[in-house]
Amino acid sequence: MPNVFDATNPPFDRLTSQEVETLRAALDIAYFRPGETIIAQNAPASELFVVIKGTVEERDGADLQALLGPKDSFDSRALVHGKSGHAFVAREETLCYTCPKHVTLGLIQSNPRFASFFYREISHKLDELARDEEERRYGSLMRARVSELFLHPPVFINASDTIEAAGHLMREIGSNALFVRDGERIGIITGMNLSKAVVLRRQRIETPVREFAHFEVVTLRPDDFVSSALVLMTKHNKRRLAVHDGERYVGILEDIDLLGFLAGSAQIVAGRIDRASSEDELAVAAREISAQVRTLRRQGVRVEVIGEVVSDLNRRLLSRLFEMVAPSEIRTSGCLVVMGSEGRGEQTVRTDQDNGLILAGPVDKATLDTFRTDFSTALADFGFPPCPGNVMVRNSAWSKPFSDYLADFRRWVALPDESAHMNVAIFYDACAVAGDERLLTKAKTTLIDLIHGEQAYLAHFARAVDAFPTPIGLFNKLITSEGKGDALDLKKGGIFPIVHGIRSLAIEHGLLETATDKRIARLRDIGVLQASFARELSQTFQFLLMLRLDGQLAASAGTSGTLVRPSSLSSMERDLLRDAFQVVKQFRELVRHHFNLGMF
Repeated sequence: MPNVFDATNPPFDRLTSQEVETLRAALDIAYFRPGETIIAQNAPASELFVVIKGTVEERDGADLQALLGPKDSFDSRALVHGKSGHAFVAREETLCYTCPKHVTLGLIQSNPRFASFFYREISHKLDELARDEEERRYGSLMRARVSELFLHPPVFINASDTIEAAGHLMREIGSNALFVRDGERIGIITGMNLSKAVVLRRQRIETPVREFAHFEVVTLRPDDFVSSALVLMTKHNKRRLAVHDGERYVGILEDIDLLGFLAGSAQIVAGRIDRASSEDELAVAAREISAQVRTLRRQGVRVEVIGEVVSDLNRRLLSRLFEMVAPSEIRTSGCLVVMGSEGRGEQTVRTDQDNGLILAGPVDKATLDTFRTDFSTALADFGFPPCPGNVMVRNSAWSKPFSDYLADFRRWVALPDESAHMNVAIFYDACAVAGDERLLTKAKTTLIDLIHGEQAYLAHFARAVDAFPTPIGLFNKLITSEGKGDALDLKKGGIFPIVHGIRSLAIEHGLLETATDKRIARLRDIGVLQASFARELSQTFQFLLMLRLDGQLAASAGTSGTLVRPSSLSSMERDLLRDAFQVVKQFRELVRHHFNLGMF
């Protein structure tokens, strides 16, 4: 068989090099005329086919099920079960690779990962994809650039300055290392150098730092690989490297930050947040949170875990800021909440502020106004832009006494419109961050009680599941928009229908969970969703979130990253995306039937 066969095309990328050679040696090429039946329905198959050129129709009787193009394979089930459930017919002149039945079955029997591609349902396929991603991405850690790591600021001190001055400067900038300038020479001095000079060598604090600085500085560039940094530290027995961009020093890389990057440094960031004593220190930690997303994804961490880690860090950040800027009367009688994707723990790449404040009772207006401004301004300085819908503490509609929220709840339910439904959805997804979380629990319980049994209201609320079409059409074809660069919107087409459909079912049954995957699990446990479908739905949701995250990480500044071009995906990812959208369509039909949305 010709060596041009693409063994990197899923599922053949799961074969070992020896298995690939076995496959290549067995392959042949077959030609089919337009309209020619390749495999008849309910007939046995003697070969596995991989399309080289042309189009193959997959038919169930007179119904067209799918169109198969280059690199698509068929029909492994016929090889195993003895007959094909569907017919496969050449739509046009078609060339296919053919692999004999005994060779294909041999590969299936010897390689479970290869076999799983053909027979498992989407949830298992997604599990396999996640493991493949982890194996592929872990190796990319060492190919990350030094610029992606946390670098300590390049702060200089003169060699003639004293130990005391160096110590004060280190405390002021929150770093344990300084560059030392001694004429043309550049060195580094650390807090440990200062401690040893004073404690072990009994030096006076007025002694110039020149005496203890290290002038054998090892440097590297921001665009050097992380692996290079690790080699340099090991080779020169250095705990710190100077980073120089060719014109100036841009920072100091410490071993703890390098190792934290390789092992995952979320705990380090959490510690910095907890120890922060000023808004400036919190701002530094906020920038590190953003860097964590890329680091964790590079490490192959599952997207749901990334969401949990980032949400926890963001909530710590908001809680610490609340402690800093909120006066005592607000801290003791209020509950700070986050909402939307942040409340559900599904926000990875930072978007806008989406928060609120519930107060046990009235607070002095001037005091509350000052807090509203200070809190929202600080978050904007941290990199959280204002919410376009103004759902934020700065807005008095989302920071007020408990009794005012209750009045809103009654109005939202009694006079439902699109805005009221949106507000219910926003508040139902809220999660307490700081203060008295009992206020949020009481408020949510009250809201749920008001809605309980109101089937007409719930049906109107659930209608938003149909706000956007699922981007998949006849023949299982992905539907893209030329106006969007031949891309489709993952959020509108898949993520939102799952989030809102599950939200509608959850609020109907009075659930207090906020995360979509936890709501799915509870709905499964109480019998609303079948266990097998709940698993597929949850895995589909995580797959869509993963594609969105990759798009966000690859997107340029100012773009949402929710658009994906199918042509940029691997063959396996495109197949899984089609399967995922079919699950979304199935779920939308379930929601439509459950709430009788056909009456609208």
